[in-house]
Amino acid sequence: MKMIGMIGGMSWESSAEYYRLINRDVRGRLGPTASARCLLWSFDFSEIERLQNAGDWNALTAMMIDAARRLEAGGAELLIICTNTMHLMADAVQAAVSVPLLHIADVAADRLHAAGIEKAGLLGTAFTMEKDFYRDRLAARHGLSVVVPGAEDRAVAHRIIYDELVAGVVTEASRDAYRAIIARLVDAGAEAIILGCTEIMLLVQPEDSPVPLFDTTTLHATAAVEMVIG
Repeated sequence: MKMIGMIGGMSWESSAEYYRLINRDVRGRLGPTASARCLLWSFDFSEIERLQNAGDWNALTAMMIDAARRLEAGGAELLIICTNTMHLMADAVQAAVSVPLLHIADVAADRLHAAGIEKAGLLGTAFTMEKDFYRDRLAARHGLSVVVPGAEDRAVAHRIIYDELVAGVVTEASRDAYRAIIARLVDAGAEAIILGCTEIMLLVQPEDSPVPLFDTTTLHATAAVEMVIG
């Protein structure tokens, strides 16, 4: 089994889910006493959030590259960034190390294609929904059509992630808000919904959507295990 290097702490709530899912999958594949060989670099998310809000993506890129290099030096043979938003600098991180970086959007696209989905709704932070790094990768590299919520819905989705989910707060009111946003994406033609923030799976379940949900946290963790076990 190869060593997974996890760049996490963004937030630790979802990083904990990654750790649980990866180890659960390894145990299921290799036996009851098996667990993953992994290293975790965990950021202080308050510092990450401050730089995000300031738009200092250069500083954030330098931090992510530093984390990736430290994990590689520690023996990591595969890297994963345990958050969708920070894949904004995934290409820069990959260019700075010699071990492969498993891109979360590529994993999601592979599963969407396997399910015969051509048009998907994207939920995530405002950065993920509004910047082109994620949508363009799905479209240009994978030929998928992506629809995002309207401005008001994007603001609601973002607020719930940063004010509640990263702090482990899950409320029925926020679940209802996401259900309504999902319904509007379906009305706009979405055949499936990409949960493009690794915390959303803490709030939204399959029964909350009339179309299939593609939880990037679980898909990313599963794909990482497949790569390190072979």
